[in-house]
Amino acid sequence: MSKRKNHAPAFKAKVALAALSGEKTITELSSEFGMLSFLSFFA
Repeated sequence: MSKRKNHAPAFKAKVALAALSGEKTITELSSEFGMLSFLSFFA
């Protein structure tokens, strides 16, 4: 079983700012940042 990945605060801020900009969908952001789409809501 793989361990849960911990993301640095800077990475979380980058994802959050990208999501707030509204230029891309959650699916596109998930693909770009290498995350599962449902985890983007909890980042």
